[in-house]
Amino acid sequence: MLTLEKFEEASEVVSKVTLETKLIYSEYFSAQTGNKVYFKPENMQYTGAYKVRGAYYKISTLTEEEKSKGLITASAGNHAQGVAYAAKLAGIPATIVMPTTTPLMKVNRTKGYGAEVILEGDVFDEACNHAYKLAEERGLTFVHPFNDLDVATGQGTIAMEIIKELPTVDYILVPIGGGGLCTGVSVLAKMLNPKIKVIGVEPAGANCMQESIRQGKVVSLPTVNTIADGTAVKCPGDKLFPYIQENVDSIITIEDSELIVAFLDMMENHKMVVENSGLLTVAALKHIDVDNKKIVSILSGGNMDVITMASIVQLGLIQRDRIFTVSILLPDKPGELAKVSALLAKEQGNVIRLEHNQFISINRNTAVELRITLEAFGTDHKNAIMAALTSQGYRPKLVKSKGTYGD
Repeated sequence: MLTLEKFEEASEVVSKVTLETKLIYSEYFSAQTGNKVYFKPENMQYTGAYKVRGAYYKISTLTEEEKSKGLITASAGNHAQGVAYAAKLAGIPATIVMPTTTPLMKVNRTKGYGAEVILEGDVFDEACNHAYKLAEERGLTFVHPFNDLDVATGQGTIAMEIIKELPTVDYILVPIGGGGLCTGVSVLAKMLNPKIKVIGVEPAGANCMQESIRQGKVVSLPTVNTIADGTAVKCPGDKLFPYIQENVDSIITIEDSELIVAFLDMMENHKMVVENSGLLTVAALKHIDVDNKKIVSILSGGNMDVITMASIVQLGLIQRDRIFTVSILLPDKPGELAKVSALLAKEQGNVIRLEHNQFISINRNTAVELRITLEAFGTDHKNAIMAALTSQGYRPKLVKSKGTYGD
């Protein structure tokens, strides 16, 4: 059972191993939404995520016999690092089962804390089943990443910190994967101030909690498909579900395309790296129809590999019309390329890449295809460039970017 006494105990325990993550006021998102927006930057924790809170508190509640067996867990990355780090501090060996799709950075950092890492399954649920099997075979103590009330209590210490720093908070936005973080935060927030609205946020491609709430029982999705790998869970925790039903005011779902834009916004306006699961609450700000409220978005983690980062930045720029590719046909004669270049320079279009293909037609009047990838200031600037090309008779065609992140 979740009690105020346990939350208070957990706050004292986890304060020994967590960094202070003071709220960050966002002028940009406040202006965008008409509210006072704050971020709880758990992406700045030592392990790069909030998960160390629940892991360390859970370990503190184990008996000496349970500790002596060694620990095992399953995780898509952040809980893995939390358990590995907490186990290292406690001097306990840890085994972590991670999906084969886990980003390399998360795998390497988990190993770096001294844990044995086993890659198994395509999604968390498959990795978790394998971890249960190993726990039985090896006699290890299993630490569930979310479906555990002690773990949820540790995660809920975030709410204690938020309310101490901002007692008049109106809304707290919480990412949901299996529900541990949202359970802890929502229960403690309602205990301290029942007027606080707690909004859970899930990826649209892994909305297991929303679907469970809709059906009034815990259900498992047949598949999950989202770039928010930390919340790619098929089935929420059955021990947590009643607490979510009682304490969470609503659940919002976010499309992957919204996370891409949110990443760009956070990089440009706050100079912070936030992983896709942590960006759920950032993207959700535009879905809340309120004004002049104090809203805290929990940024649950920041563990993202640089290859993923590069892909998301590029796609974000494309979605914002700050990068686009246009195709035009030119006569095959000297000077035509110079004319196009001069026109683009006049319109302040910055050329990133240019492909000049002379072999698409035998008609010398339209024998050359010019594909130009340009950097623009946004949609209005892109449209102005297209209009300028059209006015000179070039008949430009936009070229769709090849593929999308997650394909």
